[in-house]
Amino acid sequence: MANTVTNVTAGKPKVTGAVYRAPLGSTIPTDATTALASAYTCLGYCSDAGLVNSNARENQEIKAWGGDTVLNIQTSKTDTFKLTLIEALNVDVLKAVFGDTNVSGTLSAGITVNVNATELTDSIWVIDMVMRNNALKRIVIPVGKITELGDTTYSDSAAVGYDVTIGATPDSSGNTHYEYIKAATT
Repeated sequence: MANTVTNVTAGKPKVTGAVYRAPLGSTIPTDATTALASAYTCLGYCSDAGLVNSNARENQEIKAWGGDTVLNIQTSKTDTFKLTLIEALNVDVLKAVFGDTNVSGTLSAGITVNVNATELTDSIWVIDMVMRNNALKRIVIPVGKITELGDTTYSDSAAVGYDVTIGATPDSSGNTHYEYIKAATT
């Protein structure tokens, strides 16, 4: 197979939104183009660092007498997604970061955020991107929750952002996430 320059791409957020969250039990998309159900809320702008997916496997080497490695056994597999949500005044972002029941109000009336040790609930996460030549890519995390929250910096020289890691856990089919890609229609 020859090298094909048009298969090299970058991932940009869709102009209409890139990161969405919905409660478990909502309709899970199964392609790159179908409109999301109304249960999905857009979490707005993310930092220009984009999205980082870490899909790691750990293995244990089994050695024979004499030192030869004779078997590698997979001992774990993790699948995480890291991004920074920068719409710090978006109630849906605050609910994703601090928990749905810990955030109340509206920006105009006033928002209250209760920060505590209440465990966050699993949600469905969808990330929509536009690739080279307007091909669409959708990543669907059917069961995931924010498992890490980085430091929040308040500064006059940078946007306030929530640096989050979403931990993906297996669905009923054993998959931690799905990727769908479709070429643009001409």
